[in-house]
Amino acid sequence: MTQPRPGSGLPPVRSPAGLVPSLWEATLPPTERARAEPLDGDADVDVCVVGAGLTGLSTAYHLLRRDPTIRVLVIEAGHVGFGASGRNGGWCSALFPVSTRSLERRHGMDAALAMRRELVRGVDDVHAMTVAESIDCDWARGGTVVAARGPAQLVRAREAVRETARFGVDTLELLDAAGVAEHVRMEGALGGTWTPDCARIHPGRLVHGLARAVQRHGGRIVEGTRARRILPGRVETSHGRVRCDVVVRCTEAYTPLLGRGQTNSVVPVYSLVLATAPLPQKVWDRIGLTRGQTFSEYRHLVVYGQRTADDRMVFGGRGAPYHWGSSVQSRFDTDRRVHAGLADLLLELFPVLRPGGSGGLLDGGLPVEFTWGGPLGIARDWHPSVGYDRARCTAWAGGYVGDGVALSQLAGATLADLVTGTTTRRTELPWVGHESPRWEPEPLRWAGVNAGLRLAVTADAHERISGQPSRLGGLLSRLTGG
Repeated sequence: MTQPRPGSGLPPVRSPAGLVPSLWEATLPPTERARAEPLDGDADVDVCVVGAGLTGLSTAYHLLRRDPTIRVLVIEAGHVGFGASGRNGGWCSALFPVSTRSLERRHGMDAALAMRRELVRGVDDVHAMTVAESIDCDWARGGTVVAARGPAQLVRAREAVRETARFGVDTLELLDAAGVAEHVRMEGALGGTWTPDCARIHPGRLVHGLARAVQRHGGRIVEGTRARRILPGRVETSHGRVRCDVVVRCTEAYTPLLGRGQTNSVVPVYSLVLATAPLPQKVWDRIGLTRGQTFSEYRHLVVYGQRTADDRMVFGGRGAPYHWGSSVQSRFDTDRRVHAGLADLLLELFPVLRPGGSGGLLDGGLPVEFTWGGPLGIARDWHPSVGYDRARCTAWAGGYVGDGVALSQLAGATLADLVTGTTTRRTELPWVGHESPRWEPEPLRWAGVNAGLRLAVTADAHERISGQPSRLGGLLSRLTGG
């Protein structure tokens, strides 16, 4: 298993023998797992959904709730929740990868405000669905606290609060150091922000619960069935041909694998995560997170964490490289250097997790039990989209940049509106019909995406040393939808 940097003085990262896809898969009760077999030959349906993640399942769910007579088939190359839906950090938030300021610039103030209102409402919509379908996903709406651990980060925290207040839709409170400590006691926090619009969840229980709801309402799900070609009115799979009136593509970061013009529609960028063993109460007494809060930091390189219902620390972030040709492979799900870096940062944020001395309460090394990761989909302009080509009878959604749990529920409801020809407030949102430019061909794509990663790392390093906001950070924000 991963070791920390040589000379770091940090304990080794430990893991049990055997690699599991994620903590969420390993702790999913067998009775809550959705069961499905591969496709058993050709099929004729009304709607074929490609991808059994949260977007595909939400689309099927909303279609069936609207009209139980619709014949809906969901096909999945792996298993339910195989992609980001079952591997994420366990946030259900109102986050959107494009800033509200940028939405206003691109689409106008009214459209920007409508999008923000729907995003905030989306967190409640996910919760309402879990209640309606009796899905226990460890839901705890504790909000998100983002710490500012330096003067430059504090500048960004204050700017975020000013921008949020200007639009008047979200709630974002500016916190001083004591205010942050009421949520989480993080080393070096000078201040930060808190929003109530996020819930801590168990993603595996959510996605499998939604799959079981789809099956209860009459939908069919097949696993181990790869879509080889998506054509108008037809999906050719590894196990047969599906004829349908409408195809809905919900393949997110796996879209480039479809080929035929999709190789540069989004880039798959990996986010990696670790989870500790359940930590003793004396540790949590020092850390906090007593109400299911999620947490992050105002650094440029994204990190995210939560305290699980069974008292584990889950901590993840970006930092893994983009792989040539938009390659997606299981061996990329772990990266020793990146996972070691996450362990280092976790100990920096929470010295109580160190063994003995320096305020540490744990014996032995940091008790990491699971390390995993997976790709998320990023459009060239970082702008998620939902769309329906009526002429080709093909719909799609994706490009969430890692903010997809609540977005997928909104996308599924919107796709159901579009497919059934229903005009709603959702179909008028600015991400509907948005077309992102294509990514550049290789080697420009590889060079550009990985240069952006290095830019974030360099900007964070500069700010730690100087205490001043980095101009590189401003450039990165403009490049990523800021």
